[in-house]
Amino acid sequence: MGVLDGRVAIVTGSARGIGRATAQLLCEHGASVLINDLDGDLAEQTAAQIAGETAVHAGDLTAPGACDALVGAAIDAWGRLDIVVNNAGYTIDGMAHKMTDEQFQRMLDIHTVVPFRVCRAAAPHLREPAKKEREEGVEVFRKVVNVSSTSGTMGNAGQANYAAGKAAVVGLTKTLAKEWGQFKINVNAVAFGFIDTRLTAAKDEKNTMQIAGETVQLGIPEQLRGMSSMVIPLGRPGTPEEAAGGVFFLCSPWSNFVHGQTLNITGGQWTGMTT
Repeated sequence: MGVLDGRVAIVTGSARGIGRATAQLLCEHGASVLINDLDGDLAEQTAAQIAGETAVHAGDLTAPGACDALVGAAIDAWGRLDIVVNNAGYTIDGMAHKMTDEQFQRMLDIHTVVPFRVCRAAAPHLREPAKKEREEGVEVFRKVVNVSSTSGTMGNAGQANYAAGKAAVVGLTKTLAKEWGQFKINVNAVAFGFIDTRLTAAKDEKNTMQIAGETVQLGIPEQLRGMSSMVIPLGRPGTPEEAAGGVFFLCSPWSNFVHGQTLNITGGQWTGMTT
């Protein structure tokens, strides 16, 4: 018997990396999970490979109406919603004095506006059942986990846009925690440090993604990658599975009295020890 049996979860950006590891872990513990990604084929492949009950809703979440459709897909599939993990995102790096308005806005759109829209669309399905439960004197905890970053909590050179978006996630999280606590909806964030994904892989011509027909370069310079052992006390970057562990905790019953917090998942990285 899993601790999340009967629960329904949405994990955005879950066809690969931390999102996939999170979806897999939630499924392993009994949740039904809606897989979401820009790449529909990869999302279908991931759903087929994960052991557990899954459904797929692919598409660009920054498009008008996309977040409402995402939540609608979970409701259509299972008739309820208990867990939301706002994980989808990418990076467009550059120094602030060279950054365009579009590059700045795109990071705000995917890292702040999308989580807000997903939470807004999910609100009726999280709040309304809680109102009835409150009248009956029953506590049922539902979960929202927003993904931030040490770039958002501490800043990071070359990421003014990404850092601004991830910092805003923390403010959104704390505000929703104050608004939704009465409904026993735990709203928390995770701030990842150096996790070994394609966003922190080597910056080369093969490490790209396609968004709206445009090629976006991902990754970080090899010199920065080499510094990981010096700034992380545990001596290495984290794995997607280790990152997912922190998200799972915030989705589990063991976090029922954890609320409005930002959990640093950094391996002790000194740039991520203080929120």
